[in-house]
Amino acid sequence: MSVTLPARADVVIVGGGIIGCSIAYHLTKLGIRDVVLLERRQLTCGTTWHAAGLIGQLRASRNMTELAKYTSELLYELERETGQSTGFKQNGSVSVALNEERFHEMKRGASMAKMFGLSVDVIGPAEIKAKYPLLSLDGVVGGVFLPKDGQANPVDVTQAYAKGARMGGARVVEGIEVERILLEGGRAVGVVTEQGELRADTVVLAAGMWSRTLGKAAGVSLPLHAAEHFYIVTEGIAAVPRDLPVLRVPDECAYYKEDAGKMLVGAFEPVAKPWGMKGIPKDFAFDSLPPDMDHFEPILERAIGRLPILADAGIQTWFNGPESFTPDDRYLLGETAEVRDLFVACGFNSIGIQSSGGVGKVLAEWIRDRHPPMDLADVDVRRMQPFQSNAGYLRDRTTETLGLLYAMHWPFYQVTSARGARRSPFHDRLVAAGACMGEMSGWERPNWFGAPASTPAYAYSWQRQNWFANTAAECLAVRDRVALFDQASFAKFLVEGADALALLDRVSANRIDVAAGRVVYTQWLNARGGIEADLTITRLAETRFLVVTSGSAQTRDRAWLQGQVPDGARVTITDITSGLPMLGLMGPRSRELMGRLTGQDMGNDAFPFATSREVEIGYATVRASRITYVGELGWELYVPAEFAVHVFDRIVAAGAEFGLGHAGYHAMNACRMEKAYRHWGHDIGGEDDPVAAGLGFAVAWDKPGGFVGRDALLRRREQGTPTRRLVQFRLADDRPSLHHEEPVWRDGVIVGSTTSGMYGHRIGASLGMGYVHNPDGVTAEWLASGRFEIEVAWERHEAVAQLKPFYDPAGARIRG
Repeated sequence: MSVTLPARADVVIVGGGIIGCSIAYHLTKLGIRDVVLLERRQLTCGTTWHAAGLIGQLRASRNMTELAKYTSELLYELERETGQSTGFKQNGSVSVALNEERFHEMKRGASMAKMFGLSVDVIGPAEIKAKYPLLSLDGVVGGVFLPKDGQANPVDVTQAYAKGARMGGARVVEGIEVERILLEGGRAVGVVTEQGELRADTVVLAAGMWSRTLGKAAGVSLPLHAAEHFYIVTEGIAAVPRDLPVLRVPDECAYYKEDAGKMLVGAFEPVAKPWGMKGIPKDFAFDSLPPDMDHFEPILERAIGRLPILADAGIQTWFNGPESFTPDDRYLLGETAEVRDLFVACGFNSIGIQSSGGVGKVLAEWIRDRHPPMDLADVDVRRMQPFQSNAGYLRDRTTETLGLLYAMHWPFYQVTSARGARRSPFHDRLVAAGACMGEMSGWERPNWFGAPASTPAYAYSWQRQNWFANTAAECLAVRDRVALFDQASFAKFLVEGADALALLDRVSANRIDVAAGRVVYTQWLNARGGIEADLTITRLAETRFLVVTSGSAQTRDRAWLQGQVPDGARVTITDITSGLPMLGLMGPRSRELMGRLTGQDMGNDAFPFATSREVEIGYATVRASRITYVGELGWELYVPAEFAVHVFDRIVAAGAEFGLGHAGYHAMNACRMEKAYRHWGHDIGGEDDPVAAGLGFAVAWDKPGGFVGRDALLRRREQGTPTRRLVQFRLADDRPSLHHEEPVWRDGVIVGSTTSGMYGHRIGASLGMGYVHNPDGVTAEWLASGRFEIEVAWERHEAVAQLKPFYDPAGARIRG
């Protein structure tokens, strides 16, 4: 039956899987009813129909957990509202550890779950057996039980979303293929289908595996790649209880689900099989891929050992179906950096069913308000770099990312696939000096340096890892002598033009109208006062500015700034990251070394803190900025790429006299923790304002013209002492390691959680940072009057809490 499409809609959604249907449903709940969802074949025909349907709630952060919790809460209501069954049952889940390191990881997760308000129990082998009597306890150390987890039927849930959307006024149209996204003036204004154009104010791309191709045609980078995903379904087994919880045995890469007396056994194997390297066929619908018994057999053999009842069970289905994965195993959500009014929701890495309700809700609100309703930086599509859509890169990375879902989530883990994509000019020299390279947004960066003649490599653990002493030596070089950091991965934008100052002064919370040659530390805020970026701006000349931000925020921060440019403004923004690598020269002897290198007076009077100017090193002209992220006297050196190695060699040669050492990013992280320097994406983000984050010193409250977010900040300041503050923690016992999302207790009550953590080698303590709450205000007196503990893996550890940094709180070393 032919369908006539309308000429326009408020929102058009491309893709009729569970995510697209959830978005349509939630848009109508917000009163946005002029919605058209287009599915090329039939609803669920891509990936949704063959998903396992596991509904877990605990994720790696509070907001991601909130989205999953909302999904499980919604499914009962959705069934009552629409009359369409969802197949949801809240039978709980058991995760089993086969070694102490895995059990430690699970207990850390259980502590997080408790803090997030989830029901959770840490259980031993006997309790595991009671909950899952079919399980062999061979090698079982312990586990975690989440009673509110469950399972659902993905097809039924999708149909319920679709029915609810139709009831709310949306049109859900099957059998209409979208050929391309319609663009005008850098905005998405509709789609082109086989029936012609359908114009819309907003376009949502939720086309699963096909999203990358549709995005690429619109000039949008969507890094995702399909991989084969295997499971079996047995024939009915009379002895299988019908109330079994979902079972996960990640050390054996397997999950188990009882369904109507049958057992589904699936896997996330360490070496996966990418699929669709030549593109996803347009006619692929309700299809499966050829089974690969040799590939799945090792998983099945271990599964039979773990569930002996499987040994005599007949196998009804050997299933192999494709699912899409992203380079970091987190999905892609939000408005794209390249095209305005184009939103995406794709790359769900096998958690699309459990994410569907929360994702539909927050994306619908994002579309309505044109800003996210909560901090969604973890999944924001703008975190990705354009090169990550490279087909070869995605193919190689996907072999690893599928398996990482069930691999140990070690702290400081470094991916092993698709490495070497982005290298600084100093790379080979750093490797020769003993660097153990890590990866960040494709950049190869020195995380730590091994001893001479060693082969530096990670030995992962939840305790102190094998590089602990190496990083300690690097931190002491920073404290006592001078150290060299490769900071080439930091993103750099040149902003210039007659309106450059007006733009940056309005976007920045701090005052940017300073003399040329000054460096300003500032935040960019949203209209609600939340922190969108944390960076420095150097005024180079009257109409030229250098913006420096973290490498991971390269795409996001440029898109944010570009989105603030008024129509007709005389300003250009150029990404010069590749052409201007940066070195950090940090430590008390950096002044002597800089004097030797430049032949200039580098003293306080001649070169004050936050000053930037050009100097000569060797045959090169280098911009030297006296600023630091490690809390010591030091300079950031911006070197034109063609001179980079020459300058590096001159520094190393001259530095021997001053005890110059190399230092990596683990040392930088340790030093910044001691100084309580915030890290965007961990300690500060879109829901955190400068007052709560302790960054009020970087706010120019009364600068002429104000700034974006000023009104919201003033309202918060008028409310008096903040009830939520970012606080520094020091454990009394220096052995436990803090990372993030550990619960913070005060006098026996959870009052917050950590945002980041690291061992501080300059002061010899395990440190953390995190937000705490008090209805009567978080003050130094309140912190001092309570007994603080931080929970690590189900155990509490005494801590000291304070507002000031633990190292050099007055900042004397920086300005010395």
